[in-house]
Amino acid sequence: MRVGATLAAVAVLVFGAPLAASAHIKVSPNTAAAGDDIALTFRVPNESASAGTVKVEIDLPTKTPFAGAEYEPVPGWTAEVVTQKLDNPINNDGVEITEAPSKVIFTADTGTQIKAGQFQEFVIALDVTPDTGSVEFPTIQTYSDASVVKWTDKTPASGDEPENPAPTLYINDAPPAAEGSGVTVSATPTGSESATATSALVLGSAGLAVGVIALVLAIFAFARSRRRGESPRV
Repeated sequence: MRVGATLAAVAVLVFGAPLAASAHIKVSPNTAAAGDDIALTFRVPNESASAGTVKVEIDLPTKTPFAGAEYEPVPGWTAEVVTQKLDNPINNDGVEITEAPSKVIFTADTGTQIKAGQFQEFVIALDVTPDTGSVEFPTIQTYSDASVVKWTDKTPASGDEPENPAPTLYINDAPPAAEGSGVTVSATPTGSESATATSALVLGSAGLAVGVIALVLAIFAFARSRRRGESPRV
């Protein structure tokens, strides 16, 4: 029974913690320079075991707005860019902008959803990054059972992860010192880089599993030898 409890504890520590820490909406890249036109990828995982994600609403900053927004089409999803009038117009390459995007809404078509164990990436192109410290993208995730998760918590400078961190883009400010803030540090790898990263993850997981099995076998051997009054074999 003690060996079984030890095995369960090891399994939770080794396999449970990384999954819990990674299942948040993330934006990549999470840094940009003021004045740049950028493309951001929002990775949305499904955290429900009984319902699928059917709607993702990404709020854009309105106090320090971007000059424009476009989205990359996603098969099975309908997207909409919502704009609003600006109290203080901004200048974009010599053109005065009087309204700016305030949110982008992705809605799943009938029969489409992000299911348990899956994620979907949504790409948004934004014009003229504002000259400010950082901007947050509060995001509302709606499930097929009508439940809603609001990713709106601010991540402190320490990087300590809140319960539902809002995806954040750092411009003049540096990203949090600690990792795990709910945003990725670099762009999502594609093509051969993605394949290499996936292979490394699989090999790392396999090696971890072998180590756990070896530990369990050693514990069983030690316990058995003690019951027999033998010296444990090395």
